[in-house]
Amino acid sequence: MRCIIARFAFDLTKSDVQASMKGVKPELITGESVIISRRHYPVKQVGEVITRQDRRDFSAAEVTRALHRLGFTCRSTDVTAGLG
Repeated sequence: MRCIIARFAFDLTKSDVQASMKGVKPELITGESVIISRRHYPVKQVGEVITRQDRRDFSAAEVTRALHRLGFTCRSTDVTAGLG
């Protein structure tokens, strides 16, 4: 599926995202998160891995929207507060 993140187009599939995140240790979640292969990742970390761009170049909302369209479960800050 074609996604626009930080004004750049990316052709992403759910399996591509899962493969990119395989072996990547999740960082501490302080905002929006996504579940990939039973692991909770901050969406900015996932965005950085799949786009190979600096996190400051895109918003969490852009990545969340793309991941949600690919079928991933995304969570807002309110829901992730108790996951620490």
